[in-house]
Amino acid sequence: MVKQASASDEQAGADKDAPLKEDIRLLGRLLGDVLREQEGEEVFAVVETIRQTAVRFRREADAGAAKELDGMLKILTREQTISVVRAFSYFSHLANIAEDQHHIRRRRAHFLAGSDPQRGSIPYALDKLKAAGVDKSTVDGFFADALIAPVLTAHPTEVQRKSILDAERDIARLLAERDLPLTPREQAQNLHMLRVRIATLWQTRMLRYTKLTVADEIENALSYYRITFLKEVPGLYDDIEEDIATQYGHDTPEQIKAPYLQMGSWIGGDRDGNPNVNAGTMKHALERQATTALDFYLEEAHALGAELSISTLMVACSPELQALADASPDQSDHRSDEPYRRALIGVYARLASTARALGATNILRKEVGHAEPYESPAQFAADLQVLIDSLDANHGGMLARPRLTTLKRAAEIFGFHLASLDMRQSSDIHERVLAELFAKSGAHADYSALDEDSKVKLLLAELSQSRPLYSPYISYSAETDSELSIFRAAREIRARYGERAIRNYIISHTETVSDLLEVLVLQQETGLLRQDGNGGYVLDLMVIPLFETIPDLQRAAGIMESVMGIPMVKQLIERQGQIQEVMLGYSDSNKDGGFLTSNWELYKAEIALIDVFAKAGVKLRLFHGRGGTVGRGGGPSYEAILAQPKGTVNGQIRLTEQGEIIASKFSNAEIGRRNLELLVAATLEASLLPPPSGSAQKEQLAGFEEVMAQISDRAYKAYRNLVYETPGFTDYFFAATPIAEIAELNLGSRPASRKSTKRIEDLRAIPWGFSWGQCRLLLPGWYGFGSAIGAWIADGDREQRIELLRQMYQHWPFFATLLSNMDMVLAKTDLAIASRYAELVADKELRERIFRRITEEYTHTLACLEAITGATERLAGNPLLARSITNRFAYLDPLNHLQVELIKRHRAAGGVPDKADPRVHRGIHLSINGVAAGLRNTG
Repeated sequence: MVKQASASDEQAGADKDAPLKEDIRLLGRLLGDVLREQEGEEVFAVVETIRQTAVRFRREADAGAAKELDGMLKILTREQTISVVRAFSYFSHLANIAEDQHHIRRRRAHFLAGSDPQRGSIPYALDKLKAAGVDKSTVDGFFADALIAPVLTAHPTEVQRKSILDAERDIARLLAERDLPLTPREQAQNLHMLRVRIATLWQTRMLRYTKLTVADEIENALSYYRITFLKEVPGLYDDIEEDIATQYGHDTPEQIKAPYLQMGSWIGGDRDGNPNVNAGTMKHALERQATTALDFYLEEAHALGAELSISTLMVACSPELQALADASPDQSDHRSDEPYRRALIGVYARLASTARALGATNILRKEVGHAEPYESPAQFAADLQVLIDSLDANHGGMLARPRLTTLKRAAEIFGFHLASLDMRQSSDIHERVLAELFAKSGAHADYSALDEDSKVKLLLAELSQSRPLYSPYISYSAETDSELSIFRAAREIRARYGERAIRNYIISHTETVSDLLEVLVLQQETGLLRQDGNGGYVLDLMVIPLFETIPDLQRAAGIMESVMGIPMVKQLIERQGQIQEVMLGYSDSNKDGGFLTSNWELYKAEIALIDVFAKAGVKLRLFHGRGGTVGRGGGPSYEAILAQPKGTVNGQIRLTEQGEIIASKFSNAEIGRRNLELLVAATLEASLLPPPSGSAQKEQLAGFEEVMAQISDRAYKAYRNLVYETPGFTDYFFAATPIAEIAELNLGSRPASRKSTKRIEDLRAIPWGFSWGQCRLLLPGWYGFGSAIGAWIADGDREQRIELLRQMYQHWPFFATLLSNMDMVLAKTDLAIASRYAELVADKELRERIFRRITEEYTHTLACLEAITGATERLAGNPLLARSITNRFAYLDPLNHLQVELIKRHRAAGGVPDKADPRVHRGIHLSINGVAAGLRNTG
């Protein structure tokens, strides 16, 4: 529940935030110094005048300042415009660094003060579980069976170059250093290096200006493994083991054997709507992932060789370690008494051979002699365990931590594949491929024309056959050849990198049972599904339906009930460990039905799936396809997991992490560790905390759900009426947002639309939500709420209904999280800025008609939110974020104003990239990046 912050809270918060303000001022001043040095006094003066005017407009509500700002921006030269856009874009990035450092600072202060565990931490979760009577064996069972998997996906709104990322990491390090006691000389050196790094940023190209490739997206994602995941995930495991031991009174932490927290990826395997993803990109993704993992292992093994200088002249070692040392290619007399070093040289040599065998490229490795490659990560981990056991047995247990045990843990978690690569394709592609295979094999002339029952019958008959449909002596379409080659590549990848390298196949736009069976047939065609000789089947890739639109969500439970009733599927699920995954799409359901209805239909689908899976005796694992924006399922992950209906988590959850959210969460190692801990803690709480019991609570929840159903119906109609039924709305959207510019500015490898038409139905959900964020309306995150709540209240006793809504807010986590996320979106919405974008619509009548409707709904939504929560200010329950928005938006506003001006210039030149001024193109691109960085969750 959100509560109004008191004056004392505000004062305390202001004092706590003093270092943040000082950091922002410092970085802003240094950026100003660099700007003056690099671009001259005149440009610096222009930027500073714009900054001061924007601050006056934002903080003092000075209406005259808005006109001044508009006038200044219109007379900027093209060169000045680029400099101003760059200055404010970089300020957004620097402000993010300062905020991240302040989060770390406050967290450290919390620990140093010996305060109670913070909400969202593992100790906090364990405290709650123990208080609820959950014993250690239950917690141990959770970690033995759990799978918690953040899945990184490519995203066209976040394409930071590694050069920029590295410079910003160094700025973060230098900023953190200033919290330490420094001598005057050290302070001066620190300040000098900060200025140097900011100057480096200024002289470094922020963005790519060639078409982004899938390979670029792969490299962008891999940088986060080097920065955060490879070290922080194993470190988190260690922390959790210690927390459990502390909570349950054990002196020695027990090692959790199962890799319950694993990483996933879609980058290189997600073909849905992306013609640039194929068998080659899948192979390249795994080669680069293997390279990243093995490079890390080699570096750590080399460092361990330097650290573990233990001599048998001083202390004994185990026979197993001596055998490992004797098998090493290193036979130097200088190290004859140093078995750990010799053993590690052998480990290093085997890793180097493994890298060569797996095609891992660009690895800088020392030549230490020949050795056989490891057949599996388990062999590598077993060798490391020999070292650990020998140290433990010979007074050296303390020497195993942190590097040696961390390396072994990393091997168990990341293997040689680093992250599991999901495959994804649209159901209509599968249907076309099978239709061709059926037709050319003579099995059926027109599969696509069959009704659903006939399709299922034909597919099940085919699955009972052992002969293939495909023939190497027949020519097929390029699409069919490509799709089959992708399945074959998956088989090769699994054989080369291990079964965890690829284990999931996701079907976009799942609408029928046949959509799932089609993928089973395609797996059978390529050897990924085969008979075991005993009347059963072996399936390599779990077939996962993705339910996206509102109708798809409503059909989800029925489809899964039918498919899990098929005997063959039952047997396959049993061999999967009696578990089946279902993916739910937040993005398309939102674009289809609006924020409130999307969330409600997702909730209902989950409830229905729980029932169906319970009857089938199958464990449900949900994969949440969340985006960056609240409109695409974004918002704080911890609250989102706790708001899930009881029974939907059960130790099993996967969720997508996208775009600038990846950078925000994981570009800083400490922030990354905290965000990973939040995921584990939330899953632990949601899985093991007993639900409220009693008929009164159940009756209350049923009443809340009935109200939500009524509100959702009204919200759906309001949203659909605006977006899909209002004449001219599509024209308004394409004119009043930067969607056209986003589509043409090389922001990602995936096209913005599934088809080359100007239809909202064909537009991808990412650019849909991203465009509304850029123009500061964020409409997908709130539109329809005000109309729905207002109409529902008007249909009954006003005071009683408002009180009921307040009860829902206070006692129902789902509804509270819904309103909290909407509150955040509304805090970032700015009608004054949005009105500038509306001016891009040439048709005045259309512009005024549509914008008036949006404005009226915004006003209704604010009024209804305030009536329910009692908070008259946005983010009253999150003053830190509220102050963050106040601080940064004064510097974000100029970027929006400049973006509008640049879009006007671009469109005046015909809006054609080849004909437009490249400096205008560049300015728009930079402004898009800067606005996204300033909002932090817009894509």
